[in-house]
Amino acid sequence: MMNHTDRENSHSQYAAQDLSFVVIPLLKGVIYQDESPALWSSLLNLSAAVRDYVAVLGLELILDEAEGYAFLRSRSDSQEEGANPMPRLMARRQLSYPVSLLLALLRKKLAEFDAGAGETRLILSRDEVVELIRIFLPPGSNEVRLIDQVDASLNKIAELGFIRRLRGERQMIEVRRIIKAFIDAQWLSDFDRRLDEYLQRPAEPAEGRDE
Repeated sequence: MMNHTDRENSHSQYAAQDLSFVVIPLLKGVIYQDESPALWSSLLNLSAAVRDYVAVLGLELILDEAEGYAFLRSRSDSQEEGANPMPRLMARRQLSYPVSLLLALLRKKLAEFDAGAGETRLILSRDEVVELIRIFLPPGSNEVRLIDQVDASLNKIAELGFIRRLRGERQMIEVRRIIKAFIDAQWLSDFDRRLDEYLQRPAEPAEGRDE
């Protein structure tokens, strides 16, 4: 017959297993409600415990129930001066101008999409993405080169997790709503300022604009 101590140990073991079931996928990347409904439900039930657990690792849980995504973010930016810095979960990446421009355009497109009534998923074709970026390029830009650059930028953005290609329709992409968590109004404002500075510069040779 199980005594009180045995029952407590058993409950603790199950609690640890449940927590690991949620935390391990979070350490690997983003959890989406539509992709993993069972995991999402467990995360909602254990969110307080998850926050406490990852805080020990110098991380914080970003959970957006309305948009249906969750991820872990390093708390190193909030370290007090003089404290030992915590290692980052993900290294910061310097993005090329084409990738930054396309991210900004996709973020603005999502904002326009959300302002209207209707669908919840923003789906774009590669041709639509090309048209978004075309107006920022010099007149007469090589069409094949432009499409290749857009494809390369989309591949990088897909690696970052901000878009996904539709299965069986490689020329169609879905803009992931998690882009809103990383590209806020301040980021867009800063990028608009840098874009103005960029557009004021003399045109560079075509090979200089590669990623």
